[in-house]
Amino acid sequence: MACDALFQPLTIRNLTLKSRVMMGSMHVGLEGLENGIEKLTEFYKLRARHHVGLIVTGGAAVNREGSGGLDFMMIDHEDDIERWKPLTAGVHEEGGRIALQLFHAGRYAYKMMIGQDPVAPSAIQAPINPDPPVALSDADVERTINDFAQGARRAKAAGFDAVEIMGSEGYLINQFTSPATNKRTDRWGGSFENRIAFSLKITEAVREQVGEDFPVIFRMSGLDLVDNSTTEEETLAWAKAIEKAGADVLNIGIGWHESRVPTISMKVPRLQFVPVAEKIKEAVSIPVVASNRINDPRDGAKLLEKGTVDLISMARPFLADPKILTKAREGRHDEVNTCIACNQACLDHVFEGKTATCLVNPEAGRETELILKPTSNQKNILVVGAGPAGLEAARVAAERGHSVTLVDEKEEIGGQLNYSKRIPGKKEFYETLRYFDVQLRLLGVNVVLGHRLTDQDSLLQKADEVILATGITPRIPEIPGVDRENVASYRDVFDGKATVGKTAVIIGGGGIACDLALYLKKKGVESITLLQRGKTFARGIGKTTRWTTLMELKQNKVQMIGGLEYKEINENGVVISTGGNEQTVPAVSVLLASGQLVNNTLAETIESQGKTVHIIGGAKHALGLDAKKAIYDGTLVGRAI
Repeated sequence: MACDALFQPLTIRNLTLKSRVMMGSMHVGLEGLENGIEKLTEFYKLRARHHVGLIVTGGAAVNREGSGGLDFMMIDHEDDIERWKPLTAGVHEEGGRIALQLFHAGRYAYKMMIGQDPVAPSAIQAPINPDPPVALSDADVERTINDFAQGARRAKAAGFDAVEIMGSEGYLINQFTSPATNKRTDRWGGSFENRIAFSLKITEAVREQVGEDFPVIFRMSGLDLVDNSTTEEETLAWAKAIEKAGADVLNIGIGWHESRVPTISMKVPRLQFVPVAEKIKEAVSIPVVASNRINDPRDGAKLLEKGTVDLISMARPFLADPKILTKAREGRHDEVNTCIACNQACLDHVFEGKTATCLVNPEAGRETELILKPTSNQKNILVVGAGPAGLEAARVAAERGHSVTLVDEKEEIGGQLNYSKRIPGKKEFYETLRYFDVQLRLLGVNVVLGHRLTDQDSLLQKADEVILATGITPRIPEIPGVDRENVASYRDVFDGKATVGKTAVIIGGGGIACDLALYLKKKGVESITLLQRGKTFARGIGKTTRWTTLMELKQNKVQMIGGLEYKEINENGVVISTGGNEQTVPAVSVLLASGQLVNNTLAETIESQGKTVHIIGGAKHALGLDAKKAIYDGTLVGRAI
């Protein structure tokens, strides 16, 4: 399937898009780094080469109080015109088109970052922000409308091809529209007509500043997913009003950042929210964009063929694979490095104040640093271990021109990713394994599975250098009775070597323990209890997905007991002490998921033979290890060898 529907041109005012795919707005944080504009420009240039119809930047704040953070784009000063010209020129050199998103965080802004109290339509604090906002005065509202308009003017002068007004995701414009956050009694609040007036005035003012030959996109919330907010009837009326105010395209956003309904994690089914955009399309005559959990171009093409939307928006898929549309156009779908919606290196990084990158593509956001150069000294490279670290190391080394052999004692590649893919809601990991499998075959990597390496192995003798990526081993806690027959490690369970009874206790409360609990629930285990010495469960899971994991555990009636001491494991279960009181947590099976240890026992043997050994992934550091770090380790050693 060549996805022809994706590549039909679309003209909006004076702008013709070469495809129906928008690269949705993402804050990546590069602009705050040294040489940040250069880094951001290279980030967008790479994606502009590959048939994207329109790139939308991360949110550019129209005034200081609207900034999303220290490293966010700004468009509030005349100097910003010259500041962003190299970015637009770079994208245009690659044949791309780029829009600036006009942004105001509203009550989501942090006082520490903007140097003043955040502002909002009403002084109602966001549940995800420690800082209460100050209600905008009537004069402040008028000033903010003008700030949006002047930001649009500057964007046009800086060479941007369009602007997108950010009116979704619970930011300022969305806060004015919703009765949950707008309790004003003046002309900007109360009735539905008053609540949407702010968004309409902004759209009209932006149109006046940019003229009739310049596209204006409005990103509107199609579904807020917060209590007592805008109704579906009001949303459709809002869409019609925005069209009348002068918007050329409606880009449909889903959910607020404070919503307690997952909208973009891998646990959300693909295309889950497309019907929201389709409903809005029925109400307006201008183009409508569908977004959220569209990560396969073939799905996007089918949507466009139906004619129920006019464009699709993919954001994180362009982090995972900048060439995704080129591969789709050429029918090379198996070669796509698919976004798995894990959030670990993109959204979680942003919320931690780090620059965004990608778990499955560590080159994302590092385009000026991780440059792939062909080797000038071809070597025979042996990679031991086909987990995520070893897979990436083998891929990169082979792509650079080395002769690579990858060996693993298991019968399939993937290491612990093969556990992750079995967890309910995590089947996207199958895509990552498919990608690596295809890449290794295309690059001619010799993959030897079901083979345990020995010190006299011919594979070892032929190698010039060895990359040791043997992963981790489960940690066995020092608890009396831990060697009983009713005790097994999480690895034994996933590998099918342990039979789990109807009641189970899992010792551990981190990510692996949580995954194991959900896996066993799916398998029909009736009662599961997580035990740990600490009090915080699901630690180590990123901010954007941890709450969904905890919610899912509670929905599945998984018990969690923390702050305890282990006394012993016996035939009845686990004896624990909490607050000086002993109790037995009953279980037929006791499962260990309480940490990991490095697995580098081969290193000394290999080095004793005079071989250079590079230790990466779980063989190097078990503490805090995850697939993101493992793949990054692999990409670094693959470039360095």
